[in-house]
Parts: sequence; structure tokens; C-alpha cells
Amino acid sequence: MKDLQAKKEIWVFIEQQEGCIAEVSFELLQAAGFLAQKLDQAEIIAILLGHKIRDLAYSLFSFGVEKVLLADHPCLENYLTLPYTRVISQLIMKKRPEVFLLPATTVGSDLAARLAARVRTGLSAHCTQLDIDEKGKLKQVVPAFGGQVMATILCPRHLPQMATVRPGVYRRAIGHEKTPVIEEVPVELNPADLRQKVLKVERAKEFTCSLEEAEIVVAGGAGIGNREDWKLVERLAEVLQGTVGGTRPPLDEGWIREEQMIGQSGKTIRPKLYIGVGISGVIQHVVGIQEAKTIIAINNDPKAAIFQNADLGIVADFRQILPKLIAALEKRK
Repeated sequence: MKDLQAKKEIWVFIEQQEGCIAEVSFELLQAAGFLAQKLDQAEIIAILLGHKIRDLAYSLFSFGVEKVLLADHPCLENYLTLPYTRVISQLIMKKRPEVFLLPATTVGSDLAARLAARVRTGLSAHCTQLDIDEKGKLKQVVPAFGGQVMATILCPRHLPQMATVRPGVYRRAIGHEKTPVIEEVPVELNPADLRQKVLKVERAKEFTCSLEEAEIVVAGGAGIGNREDWKLVERLAEVLQGTVGGTRPPLDEGWIREEQMIGQSGKTIRPKLYIGVGISGVIQHVVGIQEAKTIIAINNDPKAAIFQNADLGIVADFRQILPKLIAALEKRK
């Protein structure tokens, strides 16, 4: 039984690949720091799995981490569902942390679901906000019904309280350097855990950076109308050396991928420049861009809500504005 007088623990799964820590892991450490202050200065513990990654463990102490639980084993070099689930679920059953945060990435989402089922606790996926209520329980805010509803979820009777958090929701952690405390975790795997193998890793070519890292974002909405006009949005982003984003209608049309959607049901971004084209500006989208340094909106409806949040608004048909803007930028280059 967990010592009632012991300090509560907030665990953060550190996603890494080939010795590089994913940016979202540092964002989760920021979220953990915020929650720790509300949980009687709970201890922030990083969960790190891989092979020959001890140096990565030491790098985490600059971000508010007080202890790293390190599982280093050749079978953990690449992420595989079964070995990772085995090691971490055994840790959870032994230590019973109060809160466990994982990234809402492909890896984090796959792992979190398995862990929650294995240790019989709840899981809130793709959270956009976290807090602690008056009873010390984790409040997990999740958008539902395409962002039309924001649901606050509690898990009052089971530990750990688990949540996956979307990349970009929190800023990168800036903590105080802690005294390094690394606890080696024994890795005991069953033959059944090793049925999966990574035969080869191939990386898709990406010609633009991710939305969360982009300094310039050009986004389109339902007002674009057709795929041919969408090419104007892509061309403007290209000449600005920016990244393309959008709202749900372009996603439904297949003009953008899911990781390019901005808002409550997508990404939260903080670019230096955001240009919204044919976007009405409903709250579900605006919450994803409100920390942009400069917002420019182009819409032919003078009553569009996006103008209330814009630093510069252009009331006009984008088909007339974008070709001229693109031509001017190309001439200047």
C-alpha cells in the first residue's frame, strides 16, 4: 500500500527516437510543473525507455524533473507496444503515481490506451487543458463533437489519473536544474512481448516544418470552396516559406492532413505570422491561434468573427487578393 505521507508523484512519459527527445515531452513537463504546484508540490518524475540513453536522462533535470525512471535495454531501442507496456505497467503497479501524462502522438496514444487497460484505470485522450479541482483530482478537458463541446473528465476512484495531451497546448518547460536522481528500472520481458520487430525505419520527406514549430502559417477554411482555389493558399505559404494549415472543412475535403488542422480538434500554434483565408473564425478554431504574434484575416464577409481577433483584416474576395500578394512577394524575392 502506498505510504499516505509520501509525496505525490506526477509521471511524464518522455518520447524519444534515435536519441532525440520529442518537443512535446518538454511541453508535458511544463504541464506537470503547473499541476505539481496545485498538488502540494508533487514530485515530477520522467519515464524514459530506450537503449544507451543515459545522457538523455541527465538532460531532463534542466526542465524541473526531480527523478528519472530509466529503463535501458536493447529490446527498447525502438518503440514497440508490448515491451513498453510491460515495463511501464509493472512500474505503475509497484509505485502507483497520482497522475501520468503522455503525448497525444502516434506513440503516446498507442501506449496510453494499452497501459490504461493493463492497470485498470481511466484515460482521457487528446486533452487541451489540465487542472486540479478542489479535491485534488485531475481535471481533463477534451473537445468533443468536432469541438462543439468541451468535456471536463475526472477519474476519482482509480490511479494513476491518465491523460494524453496534444502537442502545442503548453509551452516548452523552463525549470530549475535539479540534483540528478536516476533510478535504474529492471527490464523483465516475456517471450510473448517480443513478437513484434522493427525491420526497417524509413522517413517520409517533409518539405515544411510542423505547425507547432512554424514561424509563418497560412491557413484556409470553408470559404475556399474548391481544390483549385486551395492551391492559392499553398502557393502563398510557399513564397512566404511558411506552413499550410486549415480548419475542418479542408480536412474533410482531403486538402490537408489531420496534423495540419488548427483549433480545439487540432493543433495549437504560436507563429510570428498567421494568415487566415476564407475562415469564419468560430471559437473552435480561434483557440488554436490566439497566441499568434500577428493575425491577418482575409474574408469577404465584413461580419466574420475572425476580424475580432485579427491585427489586420482585409474584407475582399481572396481570389482577387492572393494572386496579387503572391506576385508582389515573388517580385520582391
